[in-house]
Amino acid sequence: MQRRTTRIVRTAADLDRPSLLLATAQILLITGAFAGFLLRSTWTVTLLYGFLLVAGIGWGVRQALTAKVVTFLMTATTFVTLGLIAVFLVLEAIPVFRHAGLGLVWLFGSTEWSASQGQFSLVPMFWGTALTTAIAILVAAPFGIAGALFISDIAPDWLRDIVKPAVELLAGIPSIVYGFIGFTVINPYVGNLLSINPGALFAIGLVIGFMALPTVVSVAEDALSAVPEEMKDGSVAMGVTDWQTMKSVSIPTAFSGISAAVLLGVGRAIGETMAATVMISHSRRLPEPELYNVFDSTETLTTFIAASYGHVTPGQLFWSALFAAGVFLLVIVTGLGIVSQLIEQRMNRKLQEGQ
Repeated sequence: MQRRTTRIVRTAADLDRPSLLLATAQILLITGAFAGFLLRSTWTVTLLYGFLLVAGIGWGVRQALTAKVVTFLMTATTFVTLGLIAVFLVLEAIPVFRHAGLGLVWLFGSTEWSASQGQFSLVPMFWGTALTTAIAILVAAPFGIAGALFISDIAPDWLRDIVKPAVELLAGIPSIVYGFIGFTVINPYVGNLLSINPGALFAIGLVIGFMALPTVVSVAEDALSAVPEEMKDGSVAMGVTDWQTMKSVSIPTAFSGISAAVLLGVGRAIGETMAATVMISHSRRLPEPELYNVFDSTETLTTFIAASYGHVTPGQLFWSALFAAGVFLLVIVTGLGIVSQLIEQRMNRKLQEGQ
């Protein structure tokens, strides 16, 4: 980090006057355009065109410098945008937090949702999200890791060249297609087979699990393929079977990548909207007769936002509750990202100590 900072300072000190003016102009123009966009100024487009013009000139006369400045500005803009989104969500959610307090997410208090009576509780949505995510991971994690092991360690090269692109292609299918198949095929089938009402959490979790499956397979396979062949060959040379090699060498070595794959699958399951919105019954209550009854239906955080948006007037507590659900989704997804990074760092330290 110190060496990188020293390099940046040295580069800035070595700039001649025209280069310094060029970089300053780009920074000021994109900053002004971004501020104008936030303030809804009519100068926003003009400043943006000015930035593009200066960047184009800089690309012709100072290409290396312009590339550094533009990449820095795009990175800074991304971080600022994420921060503004988080601040906006929190500010919009404050009214409902003031009205309901901890009762908004308190499981042992009132879990009734009645906007007309001023009762707001996101507990049913949290519980629905947790149940559907658990079912999805029970589908995506074992099948995804098994598929990744097959592609990386078992399948011949010609079959791997077919299966891997096919799996990645599945990840590109729009979620509404999965939702339509779930609504027209899975919902009626599960309902008739188990004699339950359509929109059961079990069916929704099943569909979301298959949607998360390509993500888990792809990321886990990349991690398993990164295991050095020398380690696998050494294990086989000792007389162990291929399965024992996968179990004792491949999986432990690539555990950080596999964990990241599963966490990405969890994030996909938590954030899925359209497929669940099409299939779920949108009943804002806890499952009955038991909380763990996955054959009943409720609401999830994402379907709650999707189904309610457009039917609520801005400024109402209901409107604020939608943003509160967005705040919790943001916190959950951010937490998953942090946990995945910690797991990866821990496993990297173990691998370095083992070497």
